[in-house]
Amino acid sequence: MGENVFPELRQLEALIDQLGNRAQVQIVERISYRGQKLPIYCIILGSTQPTVPVLGIFGGVHGLEKIGSEVIMAYLQTLTQLLDWDEEFNSRLEKSRLVFMPIVNPVGVYRGTRSNGNNVDLMRNAPIEGLGNTKLYSGQRISPLLPWYRGDTSAMEAEASALCQVVRQQLFNAPVSIALDLHSGFGIRDRLWFPYASCKKPFSSIVETFALKQLFDRCYPHHIYKIEPMSLEYVINGDLWDYLYDEFMQQNDSQRLFIPLTLEMGSWLWLRKNPLHLFHRHGLFHPVLPHRQQRVLRRHFTLLDFLHRSVLYPKPWAGLDLAQRDIYHQQALRLWYD
Repeated sequence: MGENVFPELRQLEALIDQLGNRAQVQIVERISYRGQKLPIYCIILGSTQPTVPVLGIFGGVHGLEKIGSEVIMAYLQTLTQLLDWDEEFNSRLEKSRLVFMPIVNPVGVYRGTRSNGNNVDLMRNAPIEGLGNTKLYSGQRISPLLPWYRGDTSAMEAEASALCQVVRQQLFNAPVSIALDLHSGFGIRDRLWFPYASCKKPFSSIVETFALKQLFDRCYPHHIYKIEPMSLEYVINGDLWDYLYDEFMQQNDSQRLFIPLTLEMGSWLWLRKNPLHLFHRHGLFHPVLPHRQQRVLRRHFTLLDFLHRSVLYPKPWAGLDLAQRDIYHQQALRLWYD
């Protein structure tokens, strides 16, 4: 493994060493930057059988929002220890698969920039055109010198393609799969977003998503998340998860289920508690104070564990009868789309 790397990559490679042969590790892509080849790692725990349910966890798509990568690596550190002694956790892994891409955009994390080395905002890079919003932050192809640049229309960036490759290979063929993509930088509350980001129409898995929300609300009635379609807050072009979800729906029959979620950590709260964050390079996207960073690193473990259990035992939320589906469909429309 490389020596001249940034701290987050060193931390990830140390975790990979700790996991040893208990994990499958793939270098999905190597990104060239200033004479270096920075790897995009995919770490797989659990069963390799295509028939098991899968939870995929992704971070560092926007390099400036490196807290997402750090949360994933903190969770991986915990799992590394659980593998040594927790028989129940090891039993879960015999019946499921966990897929991690903690640093999707290594150049962005290395430079502390939202975009990749080509100044492309990867989350606006897919060939999906948003409906109803023409603001600059929705994604633009005017110039790479302006923020939220979408890149070339003819080909996706290598990092975005690497993420899509892993999702297609590891999640699309599973009977039930959930993807969770970790971001920060919007609002004072942590949000769980689901498609669509590019338009305000309900997506095809709205019933299962509402049922999953109901289950989470019942199990953790004091949880911290606002669960909603992303388009309730703003509409963007080129969203990778809209693109992957639509591709999945076109290629798969109704026997499989894939739900992409985005965890948007509300970093404005950190700014409100400490306005000096404004003068820190990562202040709008990353907790600066050590105690606050530690709090964020442990804050989302309950959610990650719940999602793992949910794909293992999908019947309460993905195995509804027709009558219950109709009730949940109407309730979801009233909650999110009326």
